[in-house]
Amino acid sequence: MDILVVGGGGREHAIVWALAKSPQAGRIYCAPGNAGIENIAECVPIGVGEFDRLTAFAIEKNIGFVVIGPDDPLVGGIVDAFEVKGIPVFGPRQNAAAIEGSKTFMKDLLHKYKIPTAAYEKFDNYEDAQAYLLKQELPIVIKADGLAAGKGVTVAFALDEAESALRDIMVNKVFGEAGAQVVIEEFLAGQEMSILAFVDGEIVRPMVAAQDHKQVYDNDQGPNTGGMGTYSPLPHIASSIIDEAIETIIKPTAKAMVAEGRPFRGVLFAGLMISPDGTPKTIEFNARFGDPETQVVLPRLKTDLLEIMLAAVNGTLADIPIEWSEEAAVCVVLASGGYPAAYSKGITIQGLDNKTDALVFHAGTAKNEAGEWVTNGGRVLGVVGLGQNIAEARISAYREADRIQFEGKHLRTDIAAKALI
Repeated sequence: MDILVVGGGGREHAIVWALAKSPQAGRIYCAPGNAGIENIAECVPIGVGEFDRLTAFAIEKNIGFVVIGPDDPLVGGIVDAFEVKGIPVFGPRQNAAAIEGSKTFMKDLLHKYKIPTAAYEKFDNYEDAQAYLLKQELPIVIKADGLAAGKGVTVAFALDEAESALRDIMVNKVFGEAGAQVVIEEFLAGQEMSILAFVDGEIVRPMVAAQDHKQVYDNDQGPNTGGMGTYSPLPHIASSIIDEAIETIIKPTAKAMVAEGRPFRGVLFAGLMISPDGTPKTIEFNARFGDPETQVVLPRLKTDLLEIMLAAVNGTLADIPIEWSEEAAVCVVLASGGYPAAYSKGITIQGLDNKTDALVFHAGTAKNEAGEWVTNGGRVLGVVGLGQNIAEARISAYREADRIQFEGKHLRTDIAAKALI
């Protein structure tokens, strides 16, 4: 079966890598892909938002299965576009992808069905939002309603910071129409945790838990990014807490989406906060594989990924056995200097062609005219170390991360350190 994966980042590299291991996989295409993905799939220069061209390509190549990676096309209705053409596709339809596309929709859904989350208010008027903000305790969380490439959330510890974030979103329109509405939310303290799940309607098959590091600098300092590193499993979080999150948050949310006439099919990603007393609450939902969570979750998957995805689309997800490795995985992101603000591209990368035990997933790379690897994005590479435990996996990841060099390379040095305490 020939497969088309839509997307071009580190997540899609990991997805293509996992799908390529399936004996059912024929030729794999990736649109648009990246220079690293070209080593294992045929990259096609079609953008993720070009639905007509993507569906035409799938028909031309007789593609048997399509997998959607990023959030933007899902929220834009790409799954619906493929289904209209009769092409099997893994991912939620547009009305279900709203759980990520609109934070106000997501928060209202959780409130309606009494699913644990932070207290909040929503606003489409700047003056009303500002007046409400002045009455709130700090810290406070300011969120643009729509998609903002992982950068539309500000955790403000000072009033001027909160007011600046609100003004940027609603007045300065730094996120465009994504900031037409805003959610002002209570700050939740504790440990963050990510749980991804394969979902088909009310059928929920959880993946192994992971933890992301959003801030750009060590010790969770600096602005939010798309993610500077992840690890799995989470030995410092009790399995009972993980089970509670699945039973009180993820399963009820899938059921709520069915009740709302928006049945979810694909990967439902729950971003959670574990309070000091051990209670999980919802921070966010995403409608797809996380990035860079995917880079540590899929290497631990023992079952054929393609079989699982086909089962979700064919209505047999409840029946397929899904096995996970006991092995630990740690992903360290190598970013361009300046990220998540302005950064340079085209900087030569050394050390990528050497053989290694670590996995290296490309997020923002290209080849120049001389055939050299160069940087082509803010997050450049995700280096994944594997081991019998977090400590071993961490050593492997950082050993490889140190060996790869490019001018301005930035990485956090404390990825997974919380799991060693």
